[in-house]
Amino acid sequence: MINPDAKLAANIFEKPDLVPTRDGFGKGAVEAGKADPRVVVLSADLKESTRAEWFQKEFPERYIEMGVAEQNMATVAAGMANYGKIPFITSYAAFSPGRNWEQIRTTIALNNVPVIVCGMHAGVSVGPDGATHQMLEDVALMRAMPNMIVISPCDAEEARKATIAAAKAGKPVYMRFGREKTPVMTTAETPFEVGKINTVWESSSRQGLDGRGLASTDVVVFATGPLLYNSLLAARELERENIQVVVANVHTIKPLDRETIVSLARAAGAVVTVEEHQIAGGLGGATTELLAKECPVPIEFIGVQDQFGQSGTPVELIEYFSMGVSHIVAAIKKVIDRKEV
Repeated sequence: MINPDAKLAANIFEKPDLVPTRDGFGKGAVEAGKADPRVVVLSADLKESTRAEWFQKEFPERYIEMGVAEQNMATVAAGMANYGKIPFITSYAAFSPGRNWEQIRTTIALNNVPVIVCGMHAGVSVGPDGATHQMLEDVALMRAMPNMIVISPCDAEEARKATIAAAKAGKPVYMRFGREKTPVMTTAETPFEVGKINTVWESSSRQGLDGRGLASTDVVVFATGPLLYNSLLAARELERENIQVVVANVHTIKPLDRETIVSLARAAGAVVTVEEHQIAGGLGGATTELLAKECPVPIEFIGVQDQFGQSGTPVELIEYFSMGVSHIVAAIKKVIDRKEV
C-alpha cells in the first residue's frame, strides 16, 4: 500500500496524469524567477525543447540565447554566478553535460559557484532520436564531480520543486529531465528536500518489528526518476504474493541520504536499485559504494547494462533494456532468493 506520509497522487494507478518532467522545470524556473530577480536562464538554441521559453516569455530581459555553444554557455554562466546571478543552463543532456563537461568542471564546480545545469531528454525514453541523444552516463559524470549536487526528479511536480530548491542551494547543481510524458506520482503537498529520500510504498502485509522498531521487510527498492512508477507497479503486484516491499524515491543521488538508505537496507536485508541510466556510476553504483562499507547486503540492479541506446518508442526501449515492471519483479524475487541462501 502507499505510505500515507508520502502524499502521492490519488489516481496514481487508475489513470495518472502524464506530463514530461521537463515541464516541471519550465514551471519551476518561472516560479524561481518570480521569487528571486537574480535568477537567469541560458539556452543553447533549444528553448522550446527544454521549456526555457516559458521563462523567456515571463522574463525576456533575464533570458540569454547562447546559440549552439554549450561550452561557452557554461563559462558565461560561471561568470554570471561569480557576480551574483543564479543561472540555469539548459540543453539536451547529451550536450550539457555531455559536450561541455570540462567547462562545467573547471569554471563552475571548481569555483563552487551556483550554476544549475539542466540536462534534458535524458535516458532511453527520448526514443527515436537514438543512441547519440540518449544520455545514459550523465549522473556518473556529474556525481564524480566535487561540489556538485545531483537530482533526478521522479515526475513533473517533483521537477518543479527541485528547480525551485536548486535556485536556493547556493552550490552547483545538476538536474536531469525527460522528454516523454510520464506519470505524475506526487502532489504539491508531497515532501521534497534535497538530500532526503521519500518512502513511497510499504506493503500492507508487513508484520512484526525488528529490534529497532522497524517493520519487517523482504526487500527495499531504491528508485530514481520516472522509473519510480514501474517500481510502484512491481510492488503492488508482489503484494498479492505476500512479498513485503518498501519503495523509496531517491530523487537526490548526491548527496545521498546515507542514514535512511542504510537503515532501510539493514531492515530489509536485500536491495534493488532502479534507474534509467547506466548501472555503472549511477544510483546503483552510489548505493553499492555506501552499503559495501556500512551494510553489505545482496543487491540487484535495474538499469542499462553497459550499452548504448537504440532507436524505438519509449515503451519499447524500456522493455528492451530490461527496465519494465516484469524485470523489476524478477530482480526482487532474485535478490530475496539470494538473501535466503
